[in-house]
Amino acid sequence: YTAPSRNLALELVRVTEAAALAAARWLGKGDKNAADQAAVDMMRKVLNEIQMDGIVVIGEGEKDEAPMLYCGEQIGDGSPPRVDIAVDPLDGTTLTAQGRSGAIAVIALAERGCMYNPGPCYYMEKLAVGPDVDPRRISLDFTVAHNLEAIANCLGKPVGDVTVLVLDRPRHAKLISEIRAAGARIRMISDGDVGGAIETAKPEAPVDVMMGIGGTPEGVIAAAALKCMGGHIQGRLWARDEEEAAAIKASGRDLERILYTDDLVKGTDVSLVCCCV
Repeated sequence: YTAPSRNLALELVRVTEAAALAAARWLGKGDKNAADQAAVDMMRKVLNEIQMDGIVVIGEGEKDEAPMLYCGEQIGDGSPPRVDIAVDPLDGTTLTAQGRSGAIAVIALAERGCMYNPGPCYYMEKLAVGPDVDPRRISLDFTVAHNLEAIANCLGKPVGDVTVLVLDRPRHAKLISEIRAAGARIRMISDGDVGGAIETAKPEAPVDVMMGIGGTPEGVIAAAALKCMGGHIQGRLWARDEEEAAAIKASGRDLERILYTDDLVKGTDVSLVCCCV
């Protein structure tokens, strides 16, 4: 008889479940901040009971902006293993406030030093696909039409049957026009692009690709999810204005560089745990 090895991901299921249940008490009550805070408070409380030496790499903000689950915070009881943690206690705050489905509490885990730290950059361009698409045939440097043609070829379907997931934001007006000009379908979502990226890698996926600009923290978490599911993501840091661009460059990060799945989350010992609200 050999004792079963410990699976930290299974312990983290309890953490996301607790956060989701706490947020669910605010479902449909119109207060997205209260829902988010409830999820944060509960996730932090239960995380500290887990046997691990964790560092929050992706969290609720910098230490002076967030009282808990801030970037750099020590999580767990301090015992091995040493891990990087990315958390989004409530991905889909607006969905929760409006009483709609699709919000999740999510945690990604990797070995220490394996997660990308976006620093002062809050947004990134994203291109996410499932395991049936060859990532070498698509790129953020290519046109939308070129990427859609390549994705259609990989999936063995015409471009007209390709469905693209896009966050419903004014900044995506040009992207939406280019997708429609290429002949593909669009599925718009109001919130929750971690869940959106996961959708692309599901068996018989309802969407074929996620495109557009979304949160950088969510991009790192999505990379962990897609690595676990065999999918792929590309990201490129995106500055909202010149001041943010200057801060990103001053931090030593490159706004032109494409970040691939293995750049965002290195290694093979990666876990993603989520629970629907």
